[in-house]
Amino acid sequence: MGSMRLFAAVLPPENVLGALAREVAGLRKLPGADRLRWTHRPGWHFTLAFYGEVDEELVPELSARLEKAARRTEPFTLALRGGGQFGRGRALWAGADGDLRAMRLLAGRAEAAARKAGVPTREHRPYRAHLTVARSRDAMDVRAYVQALADFTSPAWTVEELVLVHSRLPRSGVAGEQPRYEPVARRPLRGAG
Repeated sequence: MGSMRLFAAVLPPENVLGALAREVAGLRKLPGADRLRWTHRPGWHFTLAFYGEVDEELVPELSARLEKAARRTEPFTLALRGGGQFGRGRALWAGADGDLRAMRLLAGRAEAAARKAGVPTREHRPYRAHLTVARSRDAMDVRAYVQALADFTSPAWTVEELVLVHSRLPRSGVAGEQPRYEPVARRPLRGAG
């Protein structure tokens, strides 16, 4: 048995991804944009809980626990709005608007599902909904990008599922190659207590 690099996520619908793609195209025209590593549309998601390398034998139990977590969570409304940065410009992200309390609740349940399934978890941090659009290896002044994102708002949508995603890191060594993300399980939100 091997392992899989996994995380739980909310995946925005195509119309929201399209709105973000148009916004990012504008950001990429700003001075210094070539110093950032821009994430690509197939990788745009809200991570709820990052599990890292998970032994394959634990995946069925994790998936079952995530199904329970999703079943206990009501569908909720979300939109992309504004942006920010982490690590002195090492990560540039689009933010979220809508029922963020429900999003935090779902993130907490996704983290608890891992613990109950026997998946080692890292230290708990307060959840902050964000969708990474660019990264930098070094600290970088990204204030112009954050300011450009300030007025950005995507169409709203109803989050109706939690997705367990397999992240395959690049192995070719080709500059700019992006990770590949493959859904392993999709669990509908039901709000059944």
